[in-house]
Amino acid sequence: MSPVLTAAAVDLGASSGRVMLARIGRERLDLTEVHRFPNVPVRLPGGLHWDVLRLYRDVLDGLGQAARAATGGEPLRSIGIDSWAVDYGLLDATGALLGNPYHYRDGRTADAAATVHAKVGERELYDVTGLQFLPFNTIYQLAAESGPALERAAHAVLVPDLLTYWLTGTLGTEFSNASTTGLLDVRSREWAAPLFAALGLPAALFPPLRLPGDVVGPLLPEVLDDTGLDPSAVVTAVGSHDTASAVVGVPAADERFAYISCGTWSLVGVELDRPVLTEAGRAANFTNEGGVDGTVRYLRNVMGLWLLSESIATWNRVGPAADLPALLAAAADVPAGGPVFDPDDPVFLPPGDMPARIAEVLHRSGAQVPETRPELVRCILDSLAAAYARTVREAAELSGRAVDVVHLVGGGAQNELLCRLTADACGLPVLAGPVEATALGNVLVQARAHGAVDGDRWALRALLRATQPVRRYDPAAR
Repeated sequence: MSPVLTAAAVDLGASSGRVMLARIGRERLDLTEVHRFPNVPVRLPGGLHWDVLRLYRDVLDGLGQAARAATGGEPLRSIGIDSWAVDYGLLDATGALLGNPYHYRDGRTADAAATVHAKVGERELYDVTGLQFLPFNTIYQLAAESGPALERAAHAVLVPDLLTYWLTGTLGTEFSNASTTGLLDVRSREWAAPLFAALGLPAALFPPLRLPGDVVGPLLPEVLDDTGLDPSAVVTAVGSHDTASAVVGVPAADERFAYISCGTWSLVGVELDRPVLTEAGRAANFTNEGGVDGTVRYLRNVMGLWLLSESIATWNRVGPAADLPALLAAAADVPAGGPVFDPDDPVFLPPGDMPARIAEVLHRSGAQVPETRPELVRCILDSLAAAYARTVREAAELSGRAVDVVHLVGGGAQNELLCRLTADACGLPVLAGPVEATALGNVLVQARAHGAVDGDRWALRALLRATQPVRRYDPAAR
C-alpha cells in the first residue's frame, strides 16, 4: 500500500488566510479547509502595517484545528506556508521583531525607486534580477526604511519565513519568494552581493536560501503546546510565494499553456526553463520570478480582483450593501463593447473609493462612465479580460513560448463571467480551476518531499487532473 501524507497548507492572501488539511498519495489528493480568517491591515500614524501577530495567532489556531481534524487517522506530519510576496519583518540579533511589517500598499515607497536607481540603473538592475518594476518591491521598501529599525536589524525575514521562524526557531529565506525582492541574481540564483553593497545593505541581511521541498525542522515545544500537533510534525519549505505554489497547482498537460493566478492580484504569464532578460521584456515590465523545480515564472502583475473587492467595500460603506452574485448576474446582461480602462494605472493601488477613481480615469480618457453598479462591474471585468489577453500575447511573443490554452486558477475561477470574457478576449480556451491551486501546489510539494508522491512537476499535475474538477470556456465565435 502506497504511503499517504497528512499535511497542512497555511495559505495567506492579502485579504484573508486559511489553513487547509490535505491527505495525499499516489492516487489521492483530498483538501479540506479547517480555518479561514481575515487578514486586515492596520493604518497607524506611521503608515499602513500588517497585524502579523494576529495573523500568527490565527495560523496557530488553524493548525490546532487541523491537528484535531486529523484525529483518528495518520497524524499531521508536515506543514507548508505560502503568502504574498515582497513584505518582510525586521529582527534584531536576539530574534525579536522590530515592529509590525509594513503593508506593500503603504505610500512610503513613492520616491524610493529614484533613490535606488541613482545607485543602480534600471537596466543594470533588470539585467541582474530580471524583476519587473513595482514600486513596492522589497528593494524599494528597504530604501524607504527610516528611523533606527533598519540600523538595529540583524535580519530581514519575508512573511512566510517569519512565521516559519516562529514555528521552528530556524531562519531561512525560501527561494521563490526571495526572487521577488529585487536582490536575487536571476542567473546564479544566489543573493546579489554587488547590489547589497551598492545600496549600503548588510550582505547577510537576509537569511540563507532554502529550496521548495527542503525540510526546515520540527516545531518548537511552545507551538506543540499551543496546537496539540504530534511531535513528529515538521515544517517543509514549499513555493512560499503563493504564485509559485499556484503555478505548481495548474493542471496543465504540456508546456504550451499560459496561466492566470487570479485573486486580489492577477499574475499572468508562462512557465519557462530559463529567464528572458531582453530589453523588450524590461520595457514591457515582465518579470522572471523563481518557481518550483528550477523553473522561471515569466509574468506580469495585473491589478486583479482588488478593483472589484474595493468597489464592493466602498458600496458597503455608503449603502445599500452590494450583493456580489446579483451584481455579476446583472453585469452579464450588460451589452458588450462598453468602456475599458487600464487596470494597472497606479491610481488604483491604494485602498479607497475605487468606483470614483475608475470614473475619473474613464472621464479623463473621454470614455463613457458607467451609470449603474452592474455597468461598473462589467467595465471592471471587461478591463481585466482585455489586460489578461494583452499580457498572454506579450508573454508568448517575448518568450517564444507558444500558447494553446489558458489556465485560470484561484478565486477568480469561480467568476464565470470573468472566465467567459477572458476566453473571448484571448481567443483561446480557458480552463478554470482549481480554485485552491495555491494550497494544492503547496501540499503537493510537501507530499513529494516526504515520499507520498514522486516525479517531476508534470507528475504532480497529472495527479491534479485526475482528482480536481476543471471547467472549460471556449471563446465565442467571431
